Amino acid sequence: MKQQVTLARQALRTPRAAAIAGIIFAVLITISMVLMRLALPEELSGTDTAAWLQGNTTTITLALTLVPFAGIAFLWFIGVVRDRLGTKEDQFFSTVFLGSGLLFLAMMFASAAIAGGILEGYAIEPDTLASSGVITFGRAVMYTIATVYSVRMAAVFMIALATIWMRTRVMPRLFVFLSYALALVLLVSSNITAWLMLAFPAWVFVISIFILIASLRGEHATAEGVLGSHESS
Repeated sequence: MKQQVTLARQALRTPRAAAIAGIIFAVLITISMVLMRLALPEELSGTDTAAWLQGNTTTITLALTLVPFAGIAFLWFIGVVRDRLGTKEDQFFSTVFLGSGLLFLAMMFASAAIAGGILEGYAIEPDTLASSGVITFGRAVMYTIATVYSVRMAAVFMIALATIWMRTRVMPRLFVFLSYALALVLLVSSNITAWLMLAFPAWVFVISIFILIASLRGEHATAEGVLGSHESS
């Protein structure tokens, strides 16, 4: 009996860990994206951006500081979601799911690194950096990676995970169809704004909240079952 209770508790900790990691990722990356978007707008010219940077270095530094922690939480989220699938995991779609998630994470880090490079370069040689056009080029590369490539990998991540959910039936059909619809919007949009990128962490947040509620209900039901068995014995 004790072994069964232990196994049940271990099985319940994984979904809860997935939920907590997903919530942490969603919150941190959303804050980072919003701060970065406000501090380094797309529409400014190189000279205007240099002037804007002068009063927003603290904001950008805070945004970049949050990115690694968001990435760690996202890796944890991927790991525990895969663990939750267990033997039901499909090798083909799981490979796509894992690969797209890692690519999204790598591009997110690359975009943040470019922003950090702009910030460090401006701190060392502000006039040279502004006049050389490096700020304009770096900002363009950063937003291209974020709005063209990383967001598509996020869409592929959602499609692969939704397909796994549909085949294994570990999640309600509502979340499957919602994931497909949102991923399609991110995948086919020709001009994705930085604000639309917030749809992905919002999706992770909603999924994580559902997993957390489901795990808490399951733990409560298991506790009641164990208590009932002791009372009957």
